[in-house]
Amino acid sequence: MVTFDVFDVHHHVGRAFDALGGELAERMRIMDEGGVRQALVIPGHGYLRPDGVADTRKVNDEIAAYRNRTPDRFPAAAGIVEPAHGAASLAEIDRVAGDLGLVGISFHTRFQGVSMDSRWILRYLERMAELGLVPIVHAMDETPEESLWKLASVARSMPGLRFLALDAFGSYEATRQCFHVADVAPNVVFDTSLSYNFDFIEDFAVRFGADRVVFGTDLYSHPVGRRISHLLPQIIESSLTDEGKAAILGGNARRLFGISG
Repeated sequence: MVTFDVFDVHHHVGRAFDALGGELAERMRIMDEGGVRQALVIPGHGYLRPDGVADTRKVNDEIAAYRNRTPDRFPAAAGIVEPAHGAASLAEIDRVAGDLGLVGISFHTRFQGVSMDSRWILRYLERMAELGLVPIVHAMDETPEESLWKLASVARSMPGLRFLALDAFGSYEATRQCFHVADVAPNVVFDTSLSYNFDFIEDFAVRFGADRVVFGTDLYSHPVGRRISHLLPQIIESSLTDEGKAAILGGNARRLFGISG
């Protein structure tokens, strides 16, 4: 039986500094029981920010520390910048890439007070392209700030930048829209989180290629997250080739983020 080296692109860590204790051990236990060896960690977007950029800097410092604590399990981390901070976030993007060595920036605009096609996000994407950072874009189509048509528009405006879309398969209608987004924006890769089964994603992978799909669970800090996604065994049992399964379950993500293994 073929075994797969699984990498999960969608782990959120709430209060990352506090989570360096028991939460970290619990997360790794869940991963071990679910057959996931490594994951990308992302801060939660619901953090309080009464001190503006200083709060965002702290969140990014803490997710880097979380990664550094166990780099064999969490070899990469993504940061956050806030469109509400305007030009001040450009310096934080530089710091995220340079001082902290994070691999991407996560946007979850329903929590950030702007639309996905905000002019500030477009400016940030330009800087990220210069620095080699991956845009990680939550695309929950049920919320107007994160509509899939906006994802397509933004991605088409920057065809040389590879986008990772999270949560896009969250409903039947959204899943069908993903076929259109993939067709018009070939630089978008989609994670599997929030999908109720793998059947339509399997059809998607057959049509557009397994390289357009990555495994993601949206595992969050306790008490929200307690188990790995039910999709993992469905992917393994699907009719895709072993090469395609290996790509979805780890290879694509490691290439996207420049992770050797």
